[in-house]
Amino acid sequence: MSTQNLRHLPSVEKVLTALGELDSPPRPTVVALVRDHVENMREELLAGAAPLPFGQAVERIRETILAFARQRIQPVINGTGIMIHTNLGRSPIQKGVMDAVSAVAGGYSNLELDLNTGERGSRGAFLERNLATLCKAEAATVVNNCASALVLILRELANGERNEVIIGRNQLVEIGGGFRVPEIMETSGARLREVGATNKVSVDDYRNAISEKTAMILRVHRSNFYMEGFVEEPTTAELVALAREFGLPIVEDLGSGAMVATDQLAPLDHEPTTAEVLADDVDLVCVSGDKLFGGPQAGIIAGKRELIATLKKNPFFRALRCDKMVLTALQESACAYLDASHSGATPDLPLIAMLTADRYLLKERAAKIIEATGNHPSIRCGDGTARCGGGTMPKSEIPSVTIDIAPMAEQSSLPQLMKKLRDGTPPVIGYVTENVLKLDLRTIPTELDSVLSDALKDALN
Repeated sequence: MSTQNLRHLPSVEKVLTALGELDSPPRPTVVALVRDHVENMREELLAGAAPLPFGQAVERIRETILAFARQRIQPVINGTGIMIHTNLGRSPIQKGVMDAVSAVAGGYSNLELDLNTGERGSRGAFLERNLATLCKAEAATVVNNCASALVLILRELANGERNEVIIGRNQLVEIGGGFRVPEIMETSGARLREVGATNKVSVDDYRNAISEKTAMILRVHRSNFYMEGFVEEPTTAELVALAREFGLPIVEDLGSGAMVATDQLAPLDHEPTTAEVLADDVDLVCVSGDKLFGGPQAGIIAGKRELIATLKKNPFFRALRCDKMVLTALQESACAYLDASHSGATPDLPLIAMLTADRYLLKERAAKIIEATGNHPSIRCGDGTARCGGGTMPKSEIPSVTIDIAPMAEQSSLPQLMKKLRDGTPPVIGYVTENVLKLDLRTIPTELDSVLSDALKDALN
């Protein structure tokens, strides 16, 4: 019986003809997807499944192809109120920075050419000097992300007979996506020496763990969670003093990458900056480029000149190096910080603009967006709470303004509305609370207001 059902199996060519031309994905991929579906239908029929009418089969395949096409990386409107949203690409990059990247990526550049001598030059020399100046460090360099920066440091400083790295148990954090600092450290070949308790770690805990096998002391900043109550831990300065006493290097994985005082920008906690940590005489600090720094994904390492030079000579450094686009984005972002610090201005970066956005101006924008939708009865202005996100400053919240959508029952359910907005061009992403879809304007650039109002009209109609 199941074999007889095969006569209902459509050919790949017939399905492709019925589908017609699709804007995305590329035609060869569409052909491959159709072949996969036809083969799956064959297996279902052989297993005794009832034949699917041809029209329904084509629509099922079409929807699957369109769902696949929506996985293509593309711009979205972030209405979640989470400024450093890992799922949405973390920090947006300044337009001027992207213009510089486009100019370099679209042609040739002096990536490893010294224009002064005409000879081969050093990749990223301009960037490294500016990063060192920004971080108030002797030297700096970059790799492709902060986790790889930590692995590189451990591979260089903790190997051979001296391979133990002392770390407090209150710093064995998970950084997201199931990745944990201890596991990342172990991939380097280093051996962890955990000290203290979950809530209390003392200088003596570190001191008692030091042996002839100790390679370094590591601090990991708890940037994505906080501890309160019966807690205690040594200060950076205390651990630096201990490290100097025993002639050991001390490294801090600061993670979040703040370069300015966050508490002076907005009602936020103070996030330690790289310069502040290095001022305590820490040997090396590593931070992310795409979090509070507001640049591309990268791992910035700053600290002692001799150690930075040693890291750059490690063969593993080449496997982690950044390409011309990342280096360009980083150098222009660093220059934006330095130019602002020289003039006493606030850095002109999208993340900084979001942090400092005035609520009164956000309410004015909300009123104009609602008016542009024809004052649709399902839409009103609301209040929201924005957060940094991306594993930074978990306690900090910023009052914000939202566009609230509560569709009438006869129009659409919230899940249907959210899907319509996600299916648009560009997709619009928000969040639901108390049966209301909220779009936080703090994370939506002003230049997208008209695009947002059009998207809302389309979805609600």
